[in-house]
Amino acid sequence: MGTYRVCCCFTRRFKVTEADPPLDVITAFNEYTDGAIHMTADQLLKFIHQNQNGNVSVNGNGVAVTKQDAERIVEQVLHKRHPITSLINRKTLTLEDFHHYLFSFEFNPPIGSQVHQDMNLPLTHYFIYTGHNSYLTGNQLSSPCSDVPIIKALERGVRVIELDLWPNSSKDNVHVLHGRTLTTPVELVKCLKSIKEHAFVASDFPVVITLEDHLTSDLQEKVAQMVHDTFGELLYIPESSDLKELPSPETLKGQILISTKPPKEYLEAEEDKSTKSQRVKYSSDDDVWGEEPSEATPYKDKNNKYESDESDHDNEDSEHYIKKADSCPAYKNLIAIHAGKPKGGLEEALKVEKDKVRRLSLAEQELEKAAERHQQLIIRFTQQNILRIYPKGTRVTSSNYKPLIGWLHGAQMIAFNMQGYGRSLWLMHGMFRANGGCGYVRKPDFLMQHGPNNEVFDPKARLPVKKILKVKVYMGDGWHLDFKQTHFDAYSPPDFYTRVGIAGAAADEIMRKTRAIEDSWTPVWNEEFTFELTLPEIALLRIEVHEYDMSEKDDFAGQTCLPVSELRPGIRAVPLCDRKGYPYPSARLLMKFEFLP
Repeated sequence: MGTYRVCCCFTRRFKVTEADPPLDVITAFNEYTDGAIHMTADQLLKFIHQNQNGNVSVNGNGVAVTKQDAERIVEQVLHKRHPITSLINRKTLTLEDFHHYLFSFEFNPPIGSQVHQDMNLPLTHYFIYTGHNSYLTGNQLSSPCSDVPIIKALERGVRVIELDLWPNSSKDNVHVLHGRTLTTPVELVKCLKSIKEHAFVASDFPVVITLEDHLTSDLQEKVAQMVHDTFGELLYIPESSDLKELPSPETLKGQILISTKPPKEYLEAEEDKSTKSQRVKYSSDDDVWGEEPSEATPYKDKNNKYESDESDHDNEDSEHYIKKADSCPAYKNLIAIHAGKPKGGLEEALKVEKDKVRRLSLAEQELEKAAERHQQLIIRFTQQNILRIYPKGTRVTSSNYKPLIGWLHGAQMIAFNMQGYGRSLWLMHGMFRANGGCGYVRKPDFLMQHGPNNEVFDPKARLPVKKILKVKVYMGDGWHLDFKQTHFDAYSPPDFYTRVGIAGAAADEIMRKTRAIEDSWTPVWNEEFTFELTLPEIALLRIEVHEYDMSEKDDFAGQTCLPVSELRPGIRAVPLCDRKGYPYPSARLLMKFEFLP
């Protein structure tokens, strides 16, 4: 029973009640029990195979469910709901038990948790979970640098860590920091040791460290020694400096790769005026959880020139390089993935070189501009090489950009500020929930194929609807366990509504919402939405729950983002996450997913 004070004299009382099972759940229970009041393990198994795609096991590993699995599910559900049943040896589920099973993301998750894609293709065939300025704890100008955000990223499954290397004040050691800002440094060796310790906690697949170095050759040599001493046999050293093809994630399991420009010159110039003028303009989100990714303002380049965040500069020849440095063979030999942007325009940068693989970095606004005129050049480049996209320099608050434009053009490394919480980062989390959350997601075939006339995928082409997804939002529960009674409203229980939609190809993007259910901690909506998808392979299902507030901004009550290609048909329990992407202990939705040809 919850009590809410209306004024000094009156209070309102509301009872938190468990919602009844939806009609679809009742109908399914009656159908598979032939109208009986208990469901056996055999009947549950039949339901799973005929309605739930047959592959929902206790741990969500995607393997076909056996009779023994069904018996174990029944046993675990009963033990959780009725511990005393272990004494009376009951082996069947009631309607309420069946509903509990369906509404538990422990037993009935919406996607699998195991790696299931082919991991034996070259790295260029995968989207890779990538961080930007991985050492920053907050904004890009003044936040402390630390190994803590690196550890958190690796524990989430991020596979690409970026470190900016600068000399310390006495120029005899190496610090990691965002150069020419007020960020406080962290020692490189501390970051390297943390990477080694946490690299394979969340995933066995390779970790790539991208280095943006601003060092003299003697410090590069010191870095080479640090890297060797720290990683030892974990370090992947290519047999040749010019790889014709990158190895596969499977081949590189448990290994760490270095990606940077070959040592050439020491960057010691002062920050140019244009970069300085960029950084005083703040880019922020429209609200506390971020603007709609589809509504983010595109970059407009009035001068028809490409801009670049100075710290991510890949140019092999730059006027900023003013002090020649001797080549450092030990440092050069570390490099597994060579980075560099050839001198000249973007067409030259995107030129595919025969029997040579490299990494190219473009700022988000460079990609947007290139996508207007050179979309097929980009896709051809990413079929053989690595393309990394990073946030523009004006994102000093560590906000992020639209990741879909990069993915639709085959860019493997969409570098994100992992501390830049908001809707764009939720999409990133959603993409890399795929393939067991291992940090590598195989690119759709359409991004790697060639047509009969050697043509490649055109992101701007109008495509027919390939698949229809029906989503039904039944109900929600668990907020009363995760939030204080007055968190959403001081005077009454919350008025929840759910937003459901698609992020993906431009033709597929849409958001819908349910009605708000007044004064209920366990809202029941029973609303269905249909989404036509032209590129389901790259689509993400966006789910948000908000609490309607008549006088103020609606309150956030949870979110998640799921790859459409991984959704399991049937009735599913969908766990909700907070703004930072961490799951709530209890808050969840009961939903149904159905695919139509």
